[in-house]
Amino acid sequence: MSIKINYHLLLCATPSKGSCCDYKDGQSSWNQLKKIISELNLDDPTRPEGVVLRSKVDCLRVCKNGPILLTWPDGIWYQKVSPKLIELIIKQHIVGGQPIADFIYQRTPLKALDNMS
Repeated sequence: MSIKINYHLLLCATPSKGSCCDYKDGQSSWNQLKKIISELNLDDPTRPEGVVLRSKVDCLRVCKNGPILLTWPDGIWYQKVSPKLIELIIKQHIVGGQPIADFIYQRTPLKALDNMS
């Protein structure tokens, strides 16, 4: 059985070697990300829109302005992600479809999804 994926969120929040953010700030952002996804039931694989996956990564090779949150497949990189901003990103961007321009670090959209099958 295949699971439909709506978004995959990658959070560089607790770097072991990098210096993108303070470990405590990153950990609180990660905890908020898990909480909001669960509260909004976005991790339910039976959602018609698809599940929202989340991964905590050690490094996204930005090394500044962290924590950094990367949203796939649209390739939006958010900077200076705090627990408050996590909630806003999830509600406004992931659920509502409206990225938050003031916090976007860069855009690297995934192209040619259809060619990957």
